[in-house]
Amino acid sequence: MKLSIITVNFNNAAGLQKTIESVVNQSFTDYEYIIIDGGSSDESVDIIQQYADKITYWVSEPDKGIYHAMNKGILQAKGEYCQFLNSGDWFIDRFGLQYVFDKKPAESIIYCDIQFGKRALTYDDRLTFLYFFDNTIPHQSAFIRRSLFSILGFYNEENKIVSDWEFYMKAIINSQCSYQHIPYLLVFYDDNGLSETNRDLLFQEREKVLRKNYPLMYDDYKQLISLKQENQLYRNSRLIQFIHKIQRSNSYIKIREIF
Repeated sequence: MKLSIITVNFNNAAGLQKTIESVVNQSFTDYEYIIIDGGSSDESVDIIQQYADKITYWVSEPDKGIYHAMNKGILQAKGEYCQFLNSGDWFIDRFGLQYVFDKKPAESIIYCDIQFGKRALTYDDRLTFLYFFDNTIPHQSAFIRRSLFSILGFYNEENKIVSDWEFYMKAIINSQCSYQHIPYLLVFYDDNGLSETNRDLLFQEREKVLRKNYPLMYDDYKQLISLKQENQLYRNSRLIQFIHKIQRSNSYIKIREIF
């Protein structure tokens, strides 16, 4: 089986129905569908039961947060790749998955672009440490080889909203896993998610991860944020000097390329 699509939901019945319908109507069929519901008290379970014949596995029970729920989905998955299409996110058209897998991608992580409200968000082809300072790639339209979770570990359940970003850092920067960007608008992303409604927590958790996992970069990270706040990013000569400094002193992590 090529793909395990995992949907996490909690009290979002309307969004869940949109997500399920977009999955079951895909022209691509080499997938299993897993829904992890956090014990919703709305109509979510009724909606799941309406589509029970098209869902490989589902459960509705209290969990410890979104990453605990996503990890529960991984434990049930049997596909070569995992995709986390959470409730309220949906495929833009029914041929999206077919388009991706007709290209026969073989990389460890494959990612497409997303529609975010009225904006199309496109992502870089080249992912570097500097890119991940204040960017990520979307879990909604990313396909992660399931074996990576056995090798690198599951999502960090201590974080509330940045564990997918932390996992990408671990996989792409630390472990140099292969990746491929397919420039295609695959998924409509619900912009009411936790990471979009709590930006302060997002930055706090990212800073905590950097301080813990990349302590020698922590001061440089703060300097980069300071330069950004001065609205001089990418054009200020001090930033250029800063980047050169990091490029010269890369002993903090054994990677071939930082930028």
